[in-house]
Amino acid sequence: MKRKWLLFMLTAMTAILLAACGAGDKKENNTAGDAVSEETGGEFRIGMEAGYPPFNWTQQDDANGAVKIADNAEYAGGYDVQMAKKIADGLGKKLVIVKLEWDGLVPALQSKKIDAIVAGMSPTEERKQTIDFTENYYTSDFVMVIQKGSKFENAKSIQDFSDAKVTSQLNTSNYNVIDQIKGVKKQTAMENFAAMRVALEAGKIDGYVAERPEGISAAAANDKFTFVSFEEGFDTDISNTSIAVGLRKGDASLDKINEILKGISEDDRQKIMEEAILQQPAAQ
Repeated sequence: MKRKWLLFMLTAMTAILLAACGAGDKKENNTAGDAVSEETGGEFRIGMEAGYPPFNWTQQDDANGAVKIADNAEYAGGYDVQMAKKIADGLGKKLVIVKLEWDGLVPALQSKKIDAIVAGMSPTEERKQTIDFTENYYTSDFVMVIQKGSKFENAKSIQDFSDAKVTSQLNTSNYNVIDQIKGVKKQTAMENFAAMRVALEAGKIDGYVAERPEGISAAAANDKFTFVSFEEGFDTDISNTSIAVGLRKGDASLDKINEILKGISEDDRQKIMEEAILQQPAAQ
């Protein structure tokens, strides 16, 4: 009787040990599987204002390839959205767009609320102190958006605006370059282009500094507007007229995203921008 009991106990213990080993192997295999899944799947959460056309804007449907904004009934469209879709596809991840105020983009990235900033952001030296940037995915130049028929319409140099009331967008390098105009009447920076267009049409300002795509957009949206391309323009680093993807310091995906961007030709980038300019909401 005792021998039978001992045999039963040995058999039971062996079964338990084998089950434990099997569970351990299964757990290790699942862990490895999860790592692969995270590498090729999951979400690519990007932050943007969705209010900076033609780079990004908000619309009510998914027309022209717009993407639904997270926790929002609206959609985001524009150049940045189309580039973000290509990056997400290249990473094998689902694109998720998080709409944030401009000043909240970097904090959201650092706190891991988002994985990247794709928002028409220039890779300035100041920003590089807190976040990393990919290679540029668009390069432009600065223009001055003005009213047609104004005394500034034939301006050739930025110094032709020496007595003008000029502004630009809040917390952007565009605003700082205004100081290069001697005698300029620098106005308070504004939140967005929509506000600047209203101020320009109302005569509260004589012009605002923006990148060329906004100059084209403003002129297309309002036949009272035009823009000046300068023969003697602003002295600025190319980083101020380029945009790149913002990432957390040391992000392992930097090289992969650069590889994806490298595969998008300059012709394709210009075509995407031209389409964005034509597709953006007229009100913006």
